[in-house]
Parts: sequence; structure tokens; C-alpha cells
Amino acid sequence: MTAHPNLSSGITESLAAFSGFGRPTEIVARDGLTYFVNEFWTARQRQSSSLHEISYRACFKAELPRFFIERLTEPGDLVYDPFMGRGTTPLEAALLGRRAAGNDVNPLSAMLVGPRLSPPALEEVGEALATIDLDVEAESDPDLLAFYHPDTLRQLAALRAWLLARADRLTRAEKWIRMVAINRLTGHSSGFFSVYTLPPNQAVSVASQRRINTKRGQTPPRRDIAAIILRKSASLLAGPLPPPAEPPLLMTGRASHTPALADASVALAITSPPFLDVVDYAGDNWLRCWFAGIDPKTVAIDHHRTVAEWTAFVRAALSELARVVRPGGHVAFEVGEVRGGRILLERHVAEAAEGLPLDFIGVIVNDQAFTKTANCWGVGNNSRGTNTNRICLFRRR
Repeated sequence: MTAHPNLSSGITESLAAFSGFGRPTEIVARDGLTYFVNEFWTARQRQSSSLHEISYRACFKAELPRFFIERLTEPGDLVYDPFMGRGTTPLEAALLGRRAAGNDVNPLSAMLVGPRLSPPALEEVGEALATIDLDVEAESDPDLLAFYHPDTLRQLAALRAWLLARADRLTRAEKWIRMVAINRLTGHSSGFFSVYTLPPNQAVSVASQRRINTKRGQTPPRRDIAAIILRKSASLLAGPLPPPAEPPLLMTGRASHTPALADASVALAITSPPFLDVVDYAGDNWLRCWFAGIDPKTVAIDHHRTVAEWTAFVRAALSELARVVRPGGHVAFEVGEVRGGRILLERHVAEAAEGLPLDFIGVIVNDQAFTKTANCWGVGNNSRGTNTNRICLFRRR
């Protein structure tokens, strides 16, 4: 997809005229909001850089930030995500020649994002792995034998201890090894360290894994940790890779307080905040936190049970975005459908932005081929989950 030279001055016209996949855009006025409904990016898998193939709970596809980056920024502009998760937005920004910035309250995010913004050569990864003695004895939790063969757990504990001992002086290749290992802890194929378990974007409890093992009649097989890390590294580094660039700004903290970002420095913010009472981030990431040496009790993951609480949380994030986004810049704020489609969060995002210097352009509904436009206001055509990407687009005054 080529960039649009008119940028923000023509984004409404661009959305209205879009027909990249053979359908016209439907423009709908509903409850005081303007909706632009179309298939704006592809539903096909693996259409972007292999570097994005790192699992994380509740992440959007790279095509989403690419759509807005190409239309609303120029090379060299700063693109930012205050809830970066696995880092889809900053990585896609870097791949497109933009400067990247990101923030997340979970310190795992920076560990997953940073190495992929400046990736090492595969040879560097192999050389670094060869220096690590994976046969030394290190402290581990015997309960983890529900996931790992004893030999695999010994190697994993050795790698963990080695990385933690060098945490403040890891080389680029060693940070990459940590990132890949975090992503390979559990999964449902021989490409992971564990026995068969849930998909790699979440970890079940030890008790749940024991039940899975009993039900499937399985015991954890022995895995070669170094070989798995090298195989996954080769896959990730297949490209494309980001061009050389100045170091990204990666922060760990609340989206409502990012003093490291200068006023009016951001051309485009693209993000998706924690949805209302849907995802248990802390529960999903307990095993990753163990490996990375993070106490999950110290990570203040936002989890809101009421619409009022969530709206206040969004208001605080948007207030900070209004500070850091430059006049004429944009905020693309992706939300989801929750509680069976009875709550459409874009309405509450619009409410949260009232009184801020953010002009609401509209809601972009990326209605994929496997959903029906008639159902884009709810999730009636599937039993659960989010059917459509819904992005609230603002322009900074």
C-alpha cells in the first residue's frame, strides 16, 4: 500500500474513497458518531515482517498500524504506542522508516520489543548461545515439571540464572536470546520448551497443566533449548528487518505519565488499551515473569470491572496523549466489543475525550471478509470475541 501525500488534510476523504479490496466504504452516522466501515487491510495471515511473530495476549495485526502510519506520517516522524504490549506499533513504525517510541506498565514489553528493533545477525545469536553453560545446576521450582522434562527444566533454569546475573550488561545478542526464550516457554508444538499446553500467548496454572497432562496422557518430552532458540531466531530474522535508526524510546510505566516524551513530539499514536474486564494479563504472564525475574505482584496491570472505571482510565491516557502529540497529529485508539457486543467502547472513548484538544474524526471499522457488515455493531455472527477492529481516530488541534 502506498503512502498518501495529503496526510491528515485528506484522511476523511481517503477513508470514504477507499476500495482497496473491492468494496466501497459504508459511512454510517450512529448515536452521534461517524463510522467508516470497510475491509481496510487484509485478513490473511503472515503478510508482514516475520519479526512480528512473537505471541502476546490481545495484540492486533501489523496491518492495523501500517494502515495509519502510511497515511498519516512521513519517514522520520515519531510514532508512539502507550500500551505497546508485544510492540507491533513501534516495530511496524521502524520497518517503515519512522522513529519508534513505546510504553507499557508491564516490564516484559520492553524485553520483547527492544531486541527486534535492532536485531542481531543469526551468527551472533549462535555465538552467544555457545558461551552459555546450560548444564550447570540452578535454582528452579519442581512444580514446573508439569510443563518441562527434568533435563529441559535444568537447562531452562541455567539459562534463566545466567541472564539474571548479567541483566544490567546483556549484549544485543543476549537480549535477543532472552526475548526468544520468553516467547518459547510454553506452546502446543515441538517448537516450544514445554509439553503440549495452551497457545503461547498465555500460561495456564500448574494445576491446570497437570489436568491437561492427565487428560491427554502426556508427559513432558526432553527439548533442546539452544536448538529451539536458534530455529525461532532464524524464522524471526527471515525479514524484512528495520533499517538502521536512532535508538527507540521504550518506557515502562503508566500511559498517563510519560515524562520522557517531550511535548508535541509525536506525529501519530496508535494503541489498544486493556479492554474492559476481558483479559487477565497478570495470570497469562506469570511464567514469563518467573523467567524474567519479575514479581507480577509489583506490576500494576489495569483491569477495570465497570464502564465508568474504564472510561476514567482512558481519559487519563488521552490527556497525556494530548500533551505529547503535536498539533495536526493523530491518535488511532483501537477498542473492542465486550459483553457479547452489548457495550461498544468507542462511545466511551468519545466521552473520555470531551474537553481535550482532540477532534474526533470517526470510528474506522475494519470489517473483514469473514464478518458481515450487518453485524458490525455486535458479535451476533460469532459466539464470542471481537469480530471487527474498531479504531477511534482523533486529530490533535
